Amino acid sequence: MISRSRAALTAFITVSALATPSVIPTASAADSEPLHYVAMGDSFAAAPLVLPIDPSNLLCLRSLADYPHIAAKALGAKLTDVSCSGATTEDFSAPQHSSTAPQYNALNQDTDIVSITIGGNDTGLVAATLNCVNLLPKPFGKSCAAEYTKSGVDTLKSDIDTWASTFNAALSRVNRLAPNADIFIIGYGNYIRPGGCFPTQPLWDVDATYIQETVDHLSTTLKKAARTHGATYVDTYSLGIGHDTCAAPVDKYIEGLLPTRIAAPLHPNAAGSRAIGEALATAVRNSAGTR
Repeated sequence: MISRSRAALTAFITVSALATPSVIPTASAADSEPLHYVAMGDSFAAAPLVLPIDPSNLLCLRSLADYPHIAAKALGAKLTDVSCSGATTEDFSAPQHSSTAPQYNALNQDTDIVSITIGGNDTGLVAATLNCVNLLPKPFGKSCAAEYTKSGVDTLKSDIDTWASTFNAALSRVNRLAPNADIFIIGYGNYIRPGGCFPTQPLWDVDATYIQETVDHLSTTLKKAARTHGATYVDTYSLGIGHDTCAAPVDKYIEGLLPTRIAAPLHPNAAGSRAIGEALATAVRNSAGTR
């Protein structure tokens, strides 16, 4: 079955390619109706503190310039953004706050596009990164990489592997609730380059490398699940090369532990959200044009 999002975007691409000043195909009423896009996920999607703030639910610290809004504008889609800072997969099926409905509630058979970024809070990555902070150079302090891999077991990666089944179950439910939607899984980004940049970011070289490798492991887990469930994975690591927390303030897509722009620490800033949103919009168009 071809989803309405794929059909509508394919029709748009075809009309654009074939139209001439004298012959312009007429789009059907269904094709002219905007795509219904639901954005789910955590603060990587919500872009907390990036201006302007979404006033519809202040507890979620959601931005009107987060990547879902950027993608929706580029696609001309009608957006329902239920991403929420601090969200876990549990919050898909239960209220995260008393005034916040479960994220699944936004899905229905009329949904055309779904984007999801989730897992960072489920697997404790944010807390782990904060635990890796060392304000003093070696040997004054301790290595979090050594702590999380003692006895030959990488506890963070093990937690991610355990969580994978939860995420796969969530994707199955998204498919059931929005059977006509194309689903796009957005990976976590390029936070810090190999070896880090101590003291600009207060993580020892070995710990900076370990944290990014763990983020990459989570993104790989998301990518595998996307493939299993017929979803499209959108890589955000590659587009972030040269724009990580070690970059000059003007070049950053993700802010460091001490932000240099208006954004939450360790989260996309306005430039990062824009780059991710544009990448998502491109992925949606490419999906429509190749299937």
